[in-house]
This record gives sequence, C-alpha cells and structure tokens, in this order.
Amino acid sequence: MLKIGITGGIGSGKSIVCKILESMNYPVFYSDREAKIIIEENLDVRSEIIRLFGNDIYHGDQLNSKLLAQIIFNDADALNQVNAIIHPKVRNSFTDYADQQDSQYVFNEAAILIESGGYKQMDTVVLISAPLELRISRVMLRDACTEDEVTERISKQWADNQKRKYCDFEIVNANNLALLGQVESLIEGLKK
Repeated sequence: MLKIGITGGIGSGKSIVCKILESMNYPVFYSDREAKIIIEENLDVRSEIIRLFGNDIYHGDQLNSKLLAQIIFNDADALNQVNAIIHPKVRNSFTDYADQQDSQYVFNEAAILIESGGYKQMDTVVLISAPLELRISRVMLRDACTEDEVTERISKQWADNQKRKYCDFEIVNANNLALLGQVESLIEGLKK
C-alpha cells in the first residue's frame, strides 16, 4: 500500500480532488477534520489547550475556534505549541486509518503536511495549486470573510514554491483545467 499525501494552500481545492479520489473508491483521511475531532474530544488535548489559553478557549464541549484562530494566527509560538500537541495524534490516527484499509493507495489530505513534517510519513506527496486570485475568491465565498482576512491567512502558510520541492506530483485546480483528467493522470503516475 502506498501512502499519498495531498497538500496545498487554503482555497487550492484539496477537498474537491479528494472527493474525486473517493468517487474512484480510494480511501481518503482528512487531517484537518481529524484535528478538530481530537481538539474537541480528546480530554488530554483539551486539558493542554486550556492550560495554554485559559477556560474561555472552550464553550462547554465546543472549542472556541474563532478565539483560537485569532491567537495562533497572531502568535507563532502559540501556533507551534498547538501543533506540537495535535499533530502527533493526527499522524497516529492516520497510521491507524491506513492500517485498516484494503486498497493499493491511501490518501492523506493535510493543508500543512509539509510544514508539520507529516510528509515524511508518506510515500508520495501531491501538491494541489491554484492561482492566488482564485484561491482568495473561493475562500471569501466559502467562509464569508473579507479579502484582507483571506490574504492574512494565506500569508501564514507556505507558498506553493516552497512546497513544490517536497512534492512528486502537482494538480493545478484552476477553472480552465480539466481536474478529473489530472487526477486520472496522477493515478496512472502512481502505478509506474
């Protein structure tokens, strides 16, 4: 079984590529989704997050994600502390997920796969890219936020040029390029 990482910046279209892979009957593990479950349901993680940021970081059982985002997007040390708590647990969850699959390929979608070091766990890494203007408009529409807010979030992530040197394949998710054909080409490339 090959473990394949799917990464890319916010608004690049990782999710749509993963939906295509799922429609082709390939298993896909969503790291961001798993991280949200861990941060809300894992009592040890919850205790660590409260220790770092205080009781207001949770409303009952729900993470105050808006407050956490404000903190970590403005404080690199806080971001690193949160990542150090969550990323090892997400990686362990992926390993467990992959071990349960009966497929030639298992995909791991993760926005910061490279930055977190998770790419080292993969056999192959695929970058999903898109033009910056298109990414901004997608996120503004999806998250009902301003261009400045999206630009700020993008500025906190690695640029595609930084990620490319760690990637074996790239899928360009621009409106004028056939996405399905690129995903099919990826699968053919993996077979070689």
